[in-house]
Amino acid sequence: MTAALTTARKNFHDDLTGKYTLSLSPDGVASNADSSQKTSVSIGLSIAKDLSAGTIPKKLTGQRVGKQFEEAVEGFLSDTFPLFQSLRPGDWSIENVGGSRAEYQISRYEPYTHLADLANAIENDRNLASVLGNSYEISPDILILRHPEPDENINRDSDLVDSKSGRYGIIRLTNQDRPIVHAIVSCKWTLRSDRAQNARSEALNVIRNRKGRTPHIAVVTGEPSPSRLASLALGTGDIDTVYHFALPELIKAVHETDNDEAVSMLNTLVTGKRLRDISDLPLDLAI
Repeated sequence: MTAALTTARKNFHDDLTGKYTLSLSPDGVASNADSSQKTSVSIGLSIAKDLSAGTIPKKLTGQRVGKQFEEAVEGFLSDTFPLFQSLRPGDWSIENVGGSRAEYQISRYEPYTHLADLANAIENDRNLASVLGNSYEISPDILILRHPEPDENINRDSDLVDSKSGRYGIIRLTNQDRPIVHAIVSCKWTLRSDRAQNARSEALNVIRNRKGRTPHIAVVTGEPSPSRLASLALGTGDIDTVYHFALPELIKAVHETDNDEAVSMLNTLVTGKRLRDISDLPLDLAI
């Protein structure tokens, strides 16, 4: 039998190709490739063929592709992460909030509820905006949320909590009822220098502005160029890990180019534990 994670990965790719998020132009340029870079075109074409992408006369707009990629990643996580209750039990929900940035979604959840008050204070005092800039802004694409547990669940196997202790722990529903941010996933169909920098800046804001444990911070991308992947994946301190939408297919495609620099860079990212496959993400979220 095929494992559920393997099936979900195939369904994820079928969604991307079925909606032409991943597609080929009539002259063989994949929708995630940079037509001005020979190596990017070669790698993108190989991945697109391996995933059975179709050819369309004109690729979709960047905005539509980005939205569809977010939806595909959300669907994959919704299909997989809840299956790992044996590793990470809990009451979970997965939300795609990328299209609701104006509502400042993350302030609805722990440990970021204080940011709503900060945003209101800045709105009423523009001097604060000039001082703080965008250092408090967090606009995630996908949130993995854990809901607080009632005491009967916590005390299911033995009496662990009562009214005399544990009165501020946010996991207890009796203390507070807001969901808790377990992970933040940013979706970047391709990576240009500005997108990589935006992902890093937002990750740092996630770390700096929390009042509690730091959530998992992940980026999922379809970028085919190892050098552009390196611009985001190399280094530590902000993003936990970068996940490629088709890493085995990427590795195969890069080796087919016979580009020693690209092969070496990709090997550094993979062996250095900075780049993993989309199918590794649900397992990493269970840590």
